[in-house]
Amino acid sequence: MRLSELVGKEIINIVNGARLGVIGESDLSVDIDTGQIRYIILPRRTNLLNFWVDRQQMQIPWDLVRKVGDEVVIVEIDQGNLNFQRYSV
Repeated sequence: MRLSELVGKEIINIVNGARLGVIGESDLSVDIDTGQIRYIILPRRTNLLNFWVDRQQMQIPWDLVRKVGDEVVIVEIDQGNLNFQRYSV
C-alpha cells in the first residue's frame, strides 16, 4: 500500500467508536531501513479553551491497526490499558 492511498482515511478506535483523526492531518513514523510504518502520530485537537495549554500528540503503534478500509483505518486502543504514548510537542 502506498502512503497516498492512506491520505484522507479517518482513524476510528474499534473499542469505543471514537474518531481519532484523519491520515493526512497526522504524521507517520516510518522505518527508513524497511519502509514500514511504525507509528501514526495524531495531533491533539485544539480549541479556544486549551489553545495556550501544552499541545500533546498521540502516537499509535502500527501493530494496533486492525483493518485498513476504503474510507477508514480501524485501530484497537484500550484506553484502560494504554498501549499508545502521549508526548508533548
